[in-house]
Amino acid sequence: MFGATLLCCLKYHIKDNKRYAAMNYAKEINALNNSLSDLKGDINVSFEFFPPKNEQMETMLWDSIHRLQTLHPKFVSVTYGANSGERDRTHGIVKRIKQETGLEAAPHLTGIDASPDELRQIAKDYWDSGIRRVVALRGDEPAGYEKKPFYAEDLVKLLRSVADFDISVAAYPEVHPEAKSAQADLINLKRKIDAGANHVITQFFFDVERYLRFRDRCVMLGIDVEIVPGILPVTNFKQLGKMAQVTNVKIPKWLSQMYEGLDDDQGTRNLVAASIAIDMVKVLSREGVKDFHFYTLNRSELTYAICHILGVRP
Repeated sequence: MFGATLLCCLKYHIKDNKRYAAMNYAKEINALNNSLSDLKGDINVSFEFFPPKNEQMETMLWDSIHRLQTLHPKFVSVTYGANSGERDRTHGIVKRIKQETGLEAAPHLTGIDASPDELRQIAKDYWDSGIRRVVALRGDEPAGYEKKPFYAEDLVKLLRSVADFDISVAAYPEVHPEAKSAQADLINLKRKIDAGANHVITQFFFDVERYLRFRDRCVMLGIDVEIVPGILPVTNFKQLGKMAQVTNVKIPKWLSQMYEGLDDDQGTRNLVAASIAIDMVKVLSREGVKDFHFYTLNRSELTYAICHILGVRP
């Protein structure tokens, strides 16, 4: 009799625990939904694209640009390679974006494989074409590169000597892979700002606390421009590993666990990617961040869906 009574009590206890857990889960979902609705689209977004290498990728690029154009981004940027062919493609894409969409188009520009005189001419051509924003970078030096380094700080100064560009530069919340130390990396960023840069766009990251600490350290050093977080929705975890190794981005254990068993499940990977990106934007917005730069990898669907949920809509 006692055993039957105990079993009955245990059943009710388990049911109560399940009911309590379900209620907590419901409260968490409701809090999340309220948090997202509180944003009311009160954030600014920008998107990064790269020059396509073939006709199919060209079509995908322009489909993505026209789809994301409807979200009225603050600007869109186009990356820039060290070889002249890719540089020319960047120039052409940026000018076409400006002409066809009216969006603020920002070319990436580096000092690799171009002389200061060539860079001045490129900058002047951009200005004459109505391009007012530039992302100024040192660029990745190819193997065997022997020319005198032309750093982002030098490029910012050069751009300032040509015209009154709106200049963005790069930052690494987890430290540039070639920096001697975190402090040295931060001092280098300060030099770029002192040279005339207006904005900072960070490398992608997944540790929000690292970004917030980095932002605090920037303020302590007198860097008072906006530090725009770079957001990368991860749809290919294997590819992320290679990218993270090159850029010195730490992949948290929890992130690896989120993608376990999904190598052959693109649909679920997309859902996971959207969930992580949305959570990051939600937390960062609570900390006062209002501008977010999305690395689209030339694909619009996922970025569009994320922005829609965040309240950024046509």
